[in-house]
Amino acid sequence: MRTAAGYILVFSLFPFFLFILFSTAKEINKVQGFQGALEQAVSEDKFNITKTSLLTDKDGKVFSEMNRPFRLYADDEDIPDFVKEILVASEDQHFYDHVGFDAGAIIRALVKNLVFTHIQQGGSTITQQLARNLYLGQEKTYNRKLTELFYAHEIEKTLTKEEIMELYLNIIYFSNGVYGIETASQYYFQKNLGDLNQAELAFITAIPNNPNKYDPVDHFDQTKIRQERLLDIMQQTGKLTEKEASELKEVPIKLNVRKKVDHYPDYAVYAQSELRELVASQEGYLKKLDAAASPEQKQKIYDDFDRRMSEVINSGIIIHTSLHREMQEKSKSAFQNRLNYKEIEGASITVDNQSRQIVAMIGGKDYQKYNFHHAYQAFRQPGSSIKPLLVYGPYIEETGATIAERVNADNYCIGNYCPINYGGRQFGTVTLNTAFSQSYNTPALRLFEKVGIDKAFAFLTKFNFEKVQEQDYTYAASIGGFTHGMSPLEMTDAYTSFIDGNYQPSRSITRVTDYNGKVLYEWNEPKETIWSQGTTEKVRAMLSNSMQNGTGKWAKINAPYAGVKTGTTNNYHDYWVLGLTDLYTTGVWIGSDIPQNMEKIESDRPSHLIWRDIMN
Repeated sequence: MRTAAGYILVFSLFPFFLFILFSTAKEINKVQGFQGALEQAVSEDKFNITKTSLLTDKDGKVFSEMNRPFRLYADDEDIPDFVKEILVASEDQHFYDHVGFDAGAIIRALVKNLVFTHIQQGGSTITQQLARNLYLGQEKTYNRKLTELFYAHEIEKTLTKEEIMELYLNIIYFSNGVYGIETASQYYFQKNLGDLNQAELAFITAIPNNPNKYDPVDHFDQTKIRQERLLDIMQQTGKLTEKEASELKEVPIKLNVRKKVDHYPDYAVYAQSELRELVASQEGYLKKLDAAASPEQKQKIYDDFDRRMSEVINSGIIIHTSLHREMQEKSKSAFQNRLNYKEIEGASITVDNQSRQIVAMIGGKDYQKYNFHHAYQAFRQPGSSIKPLLVYGPYIEETGATIAERVNADNYCIGNYCPINYGGRQFGTVTLNTAFSQSYNTPALRLFEKVGIDKAFAFLTKFNFEKVQEQDYTYAASIGGFTHGMSPLEMTDAYTSFIDGNYQPSRSITRVTDYNGKVLYEWNEPKETIWSQGTTEKVRAMLSNSMQNGTGKWAKINAPYAGVKTGTTNNYHDYWVLGLTDLYTTGVWIGSDIPQNMEKIESDRPSHLIWRDIMN
């Protein structure tokens, strides 16, 4: 009877409430549109909660988080009934009966607040608290409380009670920058919500009532007192027996506070970049950019894509990668041990030969997250490391030559272009195998001329060299002369074609899923045959000889198969070592952000030793 009277009183006062609400608002002329705006604001597609996106390694273990704050989401079926029962018993006993607000509670709060002349008690239901968190903030004014009622009622019309409870438990604050009950479980105990016992569930459920007072890290005892109070309420409402409540109070609570997961920034930052490429490709943004007729249209597409990426990342995704922690750590150690020179940087990429997945990546000798990433953002002249891709591979593919075929290694000019061999020496007639392993320049120019510039570059265009352009189609390219050059990632990626003659872009991401495992994005790129079996075998033989007897001998390792090609650019600005074993393909680049002469460290062979350390 009292509750019914309360409803009658509340509804009878609605016109008065509306008058107060809109008479204090400056936009009184928009009153007629209030209901429509309210319905639109509370439509289901507005219930978007930012969730943390995670990156996992090849074993499915999280190694990095993409967005903050740390926020996971629990579906209704994954939230224990015990948690819901605690909330209903302690916060809103009529939750499953009311229409968004509890009239009796409002009257009691109103009487108390009138006595104290300012707002002491809100009488808020779970639905009202949800409305407050989603739309209104924590300000305590009568206007805000009235608006809260309207929002709560619209939410009740839009969602089921189960959906309201799910949303509420995923949006409330659990102190220490933690939102949502699954996040709280992971943060305070490093356990899945479903793995907590009832004592632990009651403990974390105690926090949202007053997140500062019941912060388990700083005020553990206060949180424990609140937990026991909740267990008493559960006993009083018949959800627990006296014995059950007493036993739960005695269960030890041991916090295991989670630290932010942020390992392997070199790999994580690249994977995030690749995610943008994956989404842009699969959702058609790349095609839109190609079709854009003006810079303004392109900018609009870029802006739309940025908004879309924010939606994807904030939706809470799992980016499954091929990161091999041991290989990543080995690569990092190699740079730390071998590159102790001021102002000299480096990068490396390691690809698994079988899967064509990137298993390790170094973006700099002391890479810090979101700094310039040398592995995929640095474009440098490739020097002689381009020769297998642009000279020897195409020449053998076009002519069927053997590696024993002979070529002149004396000085040679085409027009005004007259490259020389290292040290200015001339070597007479040598085999292709020797010219390759010793990295002579003049034989490379002769072979390149025989193939023809266009035919040679036709092979190069099959790889993902972003900055290769028509003005690079010159004879200087045969020994690494390009306008902008290539990134270490691009070069390593192209060298994977010497695994078996086939090429498939090297990727770090295997798939992207939501929290429930549904696949949202994945690469689907077929392999393309670049080199015949004969050409592949011959190039691999020359790579092996280069390691055994040529310029790559300082990188020599013992493996069923191993081969490399080196590259040094003019004035010793860049050092390259690229090659493969039976298991992996790895590229190493050494240089400076502002190119400088590094002749003084040439005898140390840092690029060779780093490659060797990684591949051993």
